Amino acid sequence: MSVVGFDIGNENCVIAAVKQRGVDVLLNDESKRETPSVVCFGEKQRFIGSAGAASAMMHPKTTVSQVKRLIGRKFQEPDVQNELRLLPFETSEGQDGGILIHLKYLGETHRFTPVQIMAMLFAHLKYMTETNLGVPVLDCVIGIPSYFTDLQRCAYLDAATIAGLKPLRLMHDCTATALGYGIYKTDFSNAGPTYVAFIDIGHCDTQVSIVSFEAGNMRILSHAFDSSLGGRDFDEILFEYFSVHFKEQYNIDVYTNIRACIRLRAACEKLKKVLSANAEAPLNIECLMDEKDVKGFIRREEFEKLASWLLERINVPCTKAITDAGLAVEKIHAVELVGSGSRIPAITRQLASLFRREPSRTINASECVARGCALQCAMLSPIFRVRDYEVQDCIPFSIGFSLDETPISQEESNCVLFPRCQPIPSVKVLQLQRSSLFHLEAFYANPHELPSGVSSKISCFTIGPFQASHSERARIKVKVKLNIHGIVTVESATLIEEHVDDTVTKNYTHSEMSTKEAQHVANGGEDGTVVQSKPSHASADGKTNDKATRRLEIPVRENIYGAMTKTKLIEAQDKELKLAQQDRTMEQTKEKKNALESYVYEMRNNLFNTYRGFASDKEREGISRSLQQTEEWLYDDGEDETEGAYTSKLEALKKLVDPVENRYKDEEARAQASRDLLKCIVDYRILIESLPNENRELLFVFQIMNACNQAEQWLREKTQQQDSLPKNIDPLLWSSEIKSRTEDLNMKCERIMTRKASHRDVENQGPDQQE
Repeated sequence: MSVVGFDIGNENCVIAAVKQRGVDVLLNDESKRETPSVVCFGEKQRFIGSAGAASAMMHPKTTVSQVKRLIGRKFQEPDVQNELRLLPFETSEGQDGGILIHLKYLGETHRFTPVQIMAMLFAHLKYMTETNLGVPVLDCVIGIPSYFTDLQRCAYLDAATIAGLKPLRLMHDCTATALGYGIYKTDFSNAGPTYVAFIDIGHCDTQVSIVSFEAGNMRILSHAFDSSLGGRDFDEILFEYFSVHFKEQYNIDVYTNIRACIRLRAACEKLKKVLSANAEAPLNIECLMDEKDVKGFIRREEFEKLASWLLERINVPCTKAITDAGLAVEKIHAVELVGSGSRIPAITRQLASLFRREPSRTINASECVARGCALQCAMLSPIFRVRDYEVQDCIPFSIGFSLDETPISQEESNCVLFPRCQPIPSVKVLQLQRSSLFHLEAFYANPHELPSGVSSKISCFTIGPFQASHSERARIKVKVKLNIHGIVTVESATLIEEHVDDTVTKNYTHSEMSTKEAQHVANGGEDGTVVQSKPSHASADGKTNDKATRRLEIPVRENIYGAMTKTKLIEAQDKELKLAQQDRTMEQTKEKKNALESYVYEMRNNLFNTYRGFASDKEREGISRSLQQTEEWLYDDGEDETEGAYTSKLEALKKLVDPVENRYKDEEARAQASRDLLKCIVDYRILIESLPNENRELLFVFQIMNACNQAEQWLREKTQQQDSLPKNIDPLLWSSEIKSRTEDLNMKCERIMTRKASHRDVENQGPDQQE
């Protein structure tokens, strides 16, 4: 087993694994540290990661990217509609209001949810990790944006479950970055906390966190974000600029051609990177569309002027994070800038002006989240020992609860149970008076804190049924938890009531209460406090009234709005298994096809070179004809055949070639076997010559010498006969026969020598021993 951290970016994924010597970033099949977040459906199989990115141009309408922007979202959300307009695949609204992605696969149109697509990506990363490490992978920590809602967090957990992973924690991106930054740093001041601002400008979002560091611990003071401001928005500025330019100069509209849009966006992303290091940059694309080559040119000053409104937006989450942390800008000791979109010089200048200090780039901008997640996984897993380091995260949203549509409040004017910046995890206990089944509903108390268009509803918890014994309204204790993933849930519900027992004595027996209740009273309450009987009171008839607290667990049913049901989750797991099996079948088919093609080329070369003297003219003509026919079949009818068809063709060719190949291989093997037999004969003769002269006349010596002479004579005669035959017919003497003769000689001589040694031992024994 191993522990792993996954950073699922909108554009690329990074995998980090903890090893004995530290944290390593794993390489993919192309020996790259980043793997594209792309799932492409071909005609008969899926291509994921690097293979998916390479196949995107061939299958643009069945290539899914940007799935991180769609998971856990509703189809009708304005932001979602804006995202879908940029994506080439077809979508529709599901029955639950979610997103369905339409893809053609195996001749049919399939509908997948973003959770299923994300599960495919997780499964691919899991396979890569297991291949790289050589051990099964189960425990992991996954990085997520801080602005993810409960539904999005649950969707990530569902996707990981479908892929066969066990997330120990969903960790905010900036929290993971801060962990990797703080756990290795030893120069924090002892005078007080060190405050650091982490700004992560990714491909499609911007996240800001203010973190307090002290020796042995870190605490997130605030999270802020702009969920629709990232590096791709700057790419889009260039895309729009050049699309207008090309329409005017070349009379082409790239918006009407999907492939042209993909190519121009990719070129604009490269151009942006060039402008980060140069004052100006050209753009050249061959055959963009309508068989026209296009070229353009832009200066960095012009680009920054076009993107000025985006640069101003970066200040908004930064200012909000500072305000929520309750700090002045002067209190912040350092600013760390990470993320794929953070390399634009104008962004650095903008942040330097706001924080009044130059942002630092001491952290690997692309790998910091995955490394931090891997460290957290090692801290949570029993497999590794990590030095004590406390990580206290917080939630960026205010969460409230309502009871049967009536807001619950601990204070009269406030329905918020978990306020913004509440530590994760946290537990709150509600004390309620209810007489029967009731509902608790969780919601985001302040919709303005959420990304635009996101529903404020979270989940509904049905508590009950239950029946109070002696009162119309029983006291209910509900334990509400904000768990380690940042998901709100009802952990337990307990009915608490005072039980009055009119008996002659004050002592309870098992006959007077249920076994469960008696055990509960004996062991104390669920919260660990010992339950004691209240003082007894004598009644008018002389009996005593004794009071005790009774606690009963109440069933809790959870309904997360928009989340997958258990039935759908099982169906998704089954479908993923079938898709994975189809992929394996296609890969095996490709391997068989490649093996057949390689065999054709190799045998054609060997037949007229290496094997030339070992095949007759008739055999050579027949094999050559079969090789030619197989090659023509491969590039015609056999272009897209089954694994069995390729295997059958290969076996048929081998049946023709094997006799020739066996003659060639046996010639060298026969020579080696002959040398081994002659060496064996020589060794026994040397052994005989080393004996004293008086022993050379003994019977066993003659027997060994005779066996060696017979073997030598047999080999000489067989070799002469074989040498007289042409090489293009099957050998008269096979190497296996010589090996068998060598073994026989060894066994015969060893048996003779063993029998002689036993006879000598008997002769050396005294009369008493012989008896």
